[in-house]
Amino acid sequence: MKFLFDLFPIILFFAAYKFYGIFTATAVAIGATFAQIGWVWFRHRQVDKMLWISLAIITVFGGATLLLHDETFIKWKPTVLYWLFASVLLISQVVFRKNLIKAMMGKQMVLPENIWHRLNLGWTTFFTVVGFVNLYVAFNFSTDTWVNFKLFGILGLMLVFILGQGVLLAKYVVEVEEDKDAQ
Repeated sequence: MKFLFDLFPIILFFAAYKFYGIFTATAVAIGATFAQIGWVWFRHRQVDKMLWISLAIITVFGGATLLLHDETFIKWKPTVLYWLFASVLLISQVVFRKNLIKAMMGKQMVLPENIWHRLNLGWTTFFTVVGFVNLYVAFNFSTDTWVNFKLFGILGLMLVFILGQGVLLAKYVVEVEEDKDAQ
């Protein structure tokens, strides 16, 4: 359910684009992101930093798209967001010696430090590459193709990446379960 909630602005953007075009879809995505934050605040009295960052980026790039009537800005938005994610993951690991992937998932699984490092590097690489792929599709194909890619292509790439991680992590999950059985 949380996954669908996170996709709420993207799904509304996609639907609005199909019926009304890129500029209406951009306004809908901005409004949907504000609504999403409002709902989270209403329910939990606290909003995750990533939602605030997403709101700031959609407001700046979406606002520029609407103000200047130029779809280039909204096409850059996913790349900026993905590159920001990649930068935060890499900088936190290299500069602050804090693995954010481990911080988010460390309570759910026990992994060797080198695997946590590889996961962090894997997500950093994934977000960097997807940012470049978004730009390639945005500026070498039609807006219609880019909108379809934004919803289905990026989701597909993420699904394949997560499944690949599952294969990598399966070895360690089995070892943890065996260690618990031995105790």
